Amino acid sequence: MASRTGIDSAITNRLGADHQELFFAIKAEFDTDDILVWTGKDDLVISSETYTGAGTLLSIGGVEETRELKSAGLTVSLSGMDATVLDYALTENYQNRFLTLFMGYLMGGSNEVAGTIVLFRGRMTTLTIADDPNGSTITIDAENRLIDLDRPSNLRYTKESQEFLYTGDTGLDRINQIQDKEIVWGRKAGGGGIGGGGSGSSQHEFQDHYRNIGK
Repeated sequence: MASRTGIDSAITNRLGADHQELFFAIKAEFDTDDILVWTGKDDLVISSETYTGAGTLLSIGGVEETRELKSAGLTVSLSGMDATVLDYALTENYQNRFLTLFMGYLMGGSNEVAGTIVLFRGRMTTLTIADDPNGSTITIDAENRLIDLDRPSNLRYTKESQEFLYTGDTGLDRINQIQDKEIVWGRKAGGGGIGGGGSGSSQHEFQDHYRNIGK
């Protein structure tokens, strides 16, 4: 793990320390605002952003990482959420919004961050709310972007697809005209045989010449 991309020297030093203070943090990027929570108490600052301590109310599913190129999803649950978070869950467009899971280390006995790495970054797919007398529980499922490799693409090499991707681009405007076009090579269009409209005797002389070459 020490050779993993994104591990800086601060994290490397922490991995070799005798005492570890590990934490996890979640960043859910909704359109109106981001939900920032972590597994400890009080506030925590990561990259100039303030994360609210959720303690045991934040539950994070297993993170799978292999040497194979494949997608592995993530499930996150938040219990006892306040009205603000519930409002996001009920009213915001969450699908395909980014969700990031950080793993980090704290400086001994404080909420000062020694370093973080990204364990997972994907897009939210489903969000469910379970009512409970002690507060609602929100469960978010997210998937890695690699899942797109298993989905068929609805885009084609057509004017319409090009316009959808790049508004105003005219690079494929004439694709319908050329896709069935016959390209004449080595003869005149409408001509009969080799030589493109020459006399019959000239064609026979040309053919006899190549027959003699093969003898």
